[in-house]
Amino acid sequence: MLNFRHLYYFWIVVQEGGFSRAAERLGMAVQTVSMQVRDLEKALGHQLLKPSGRGVALTDAGQAAFARADEVFHLGQRITDEVREAASTGTVRLSVGLSDGISKLAAHALLEPVLATPQLRLVCHEGEFEELLSELALHQLDVVLAGQAAPPNPNRRLRSERIARSTIQWFGPTSLVKKSARDHFPQSLAHLPVLLPTSHSPLRAALDQWFHAIHVRPRVVGEFED
Repeated sequence: MLNFRHLYYFWIVVQEGGFSRAAERLGMAVQTVSMQVRDLEKALGHQLLKPSGRGVALTDAGQAAFARADEVFHLGQRITDEVREAASTGTVRLSVGLSDGISKLAAHALLEPVLATPQLRLVCHEGEFEELLSELALHQLDVVLAGQAAPPNPNRRLRSERIARSTIQWFGPTSLVKKSARDHFPQSLAHLPVLLPTSHSPLRAALDQWFHAIHVRPRVVGEFED
């Protein structure tokens, strides 16, 4: 594995423009810093620095290494700051499961008050409905947003609440959806090519019940993941 201490010394040398100033900043001997950078070059298999006047300059390989090192150590500083902030502010964590059938825009609208709550960290997990219910039952999630209620199961001890509902809208190209098709909707679905959600979707189950109730068999030409 890459030795990040060697990478750090290299990063400091580039920032300071030479080994002497880097050693002074690090409180180390110049020879020690130089040896650490040489070990990094051996590990990577390429020369990273070349002499330039009284200091050093980056080779092409060194420029690539420095760009990544810059990202690594700035990220490291962010980790330090975020850990300190989390430990000092008493942040509360809310874990939410998002079923595959839930619109991201709808989920954002529902969770918007949470996003505006100070000292509350929102963590979202997306997955299959049954998998999320299992995680909820094991208290790995606090709530699950889904397009269907949890099936009755006394062992899981879960409760479902309807928090929102929306209408179903149908769209089609004007080349196919003429005025006559709109006037005779939904019976016209039997003659138009229709894309429906896949069979495992709760929306598909609701649509199938509706088709049965109005005695319409749509001309299904394909399915999609809703």
